[in-house]
Amino acid sequence: MSMIFFASVVRVRDGLPLSASTDFYHTQDFLECRRRLKTLALRLAQYPGRGSAESCDFCIHFSSSGDLACMAICSRQYPAAMAFCFLETLWWEFTASYDTTCIGLASRPYAFLEFDSIIQKMKWHFNYVSSSQIKSSLEKIQEELEFQPPVVLTLEDTDVANGMMNGHIPMHSEPAPNFRMEPVTALGILSLVLNIMCAALNLIRGVHLAEHSLQVAREEIGNILAFLIPFVACIFQLGLLQALPVLHLDHLQIITFLLQSGCPAALWENRQGGAHQPCPQP
Repeated sequence: MSMIFFASVVRVRDGLPLSASTDFYHTQDFLECRRRLKTLALRLAQYPGRGSAESCDFCIHFSSSGDLACMAICSRQYPAAMAFCFLETLWWEFTASYDTTCIGLASRPYAFLEFDSIIQKMKWHFNYVSSSQIKSSLEKIQEELEFQPPVVLTLEDTDVANGMMNGHIPMHSEPAPNFRMEPVTALGILSLVLNIMCAALNLIRGVHLAEHSLQVAREEIGNILAFLIPFVACIFQLGLLQALPVLHLDHLQIITFLLQSGCPAALWENRQGGAHQPCPQP
């Protein structure tokens, strides 16, 4: 049977389907052809404006201009010139309905679902129209195809199989590590709460001491840092508590622990030393 079975409008730069006809044909070969069409849509930017890919029973035709392409699955008996005439008419109809800004901002598949009915009508029209009814458009397309024939692909060229893409073997790369997030335990929740409390206390004490020291003495800068450094370490520790189950950053955990415990210890030693200094004699 000579006819157009399926048509879609896609964005060239990323292969995003914008609209498509309703699919009533569900043979295994056709579904496989649909799958290959989706793969081909992802690489339309690599090919010229017009092209065809053939299989046993079907042909995929595509026509692109700018960032918009129209694709169709036809029977092998359907004339290529008629198919490209249909695709060009579909392209003009879509660009007349939507501006380039809307097309460029589309973020989800089939964002222009309301255009599907227009594709259906045009598909039906080209399935049952005679070539004499579209003689002028058909002659124009035939002249263009004679001057610049469409690129001819096989469906194997449009697919990725056995680690090969378009006949090129990709360089071997190591598989990315499979990171899995783990649920936070009760101990982890307790650690988060304590870190938040310690960070808040260190920040309050450090800021208060800084205000007092700027008015009284500048020699206490070490004491201020003894509060602010543990504050920064607590904030860093909060980030590590979230990343640790995934990245296993144990050495950074140890460093932050030493900062959090070492600075208060130094502050305590300094305070004790000041408390035992002898009072000056009158």
